[in-house]
Amino acid sequence: MTSLTCAILARNVADHIGDCVRSCMFADQVMVFDTDSTDGTQELASAAGAVVIPTPFINFSQARNAALAAVDSEWVFFVDADERVTPELAAEVREVIERPGIDGWWVPRYNYIVGHRMQGAGWYPDHQLRLLRRAKAYYDENREVHEIAEIDGEQANLQQHLIHYNYDTWEQFHAKQRRYTEFEAETLRSDGVHARPRHLLTRPFQAFWRRFVTWHGYRDGVMGFRLSAIMAWYEFQKYRMLLRA
Repeated sequence: MTSLTCAILARNVADHIGDCVRSCMFADQVMVFDTDSTDGTQELASAAGAVVIPTPFINFSQARNAALAAVDSEWVFFVDADERVTPELAAEVREVIERPGIDGWWVPRYNYIVGHRMQGAGWYPDHQLRLLRRAKAYYDENREVHEIAEIDGEQANLQQHLIHYNYDTWEQFHAKQRRYTEFEAETLRSDGVHARPRHLLTRPFQAFWRRFVTWHGYRDGVMGFRLSAIMAWYEFQKYRMLLRA
């Protein structure tokens, strides 16, 4: 049987890590790469059956490359601590890694935001490139967030879903969006992008239309409208920051 490791990056995720590890126990090995947790994450991961590897953190791409280098299985399935692998997905993963010719598999995700399972607005189907033939995969360490593996080979899509518990509260949602907005504004500034006053109107409108119409946020009803409007607001904030620079 082809060897498989589930790799989990973790930091202060005590509320999630036990259930995440247990959902990954279909693999030959579960490894948690922990970056200085102080809330008992390491102990809970070990108790659930994972091998815990303390890992310095520079950025997510670097952390995933460190995980690829640390395991010795043919395949690695990256799972985030706030995600769960369903039995159906586990069975599909074990089946597809026996197939020849494919070196990377994209998995769709069901994203839960404040208890609502999203059907659109950019949060579905939300394919993630997570199942990788280790020798054919690498992450560009210049890409600090929203990292995507580079695969030296063919890629395909899985049918079964990861379950992703994105945000339990609106406070969590807004805190992360503020961080992303500041990071994206700084990235655009570093890339030499200049904002114009008109962008304070056009960019938010485009963001709302993209999420609510193009990406089918209307399928989520009031939640889809609310999230599309919120993301348009953060797009406004991003270009406001650029104008002030």
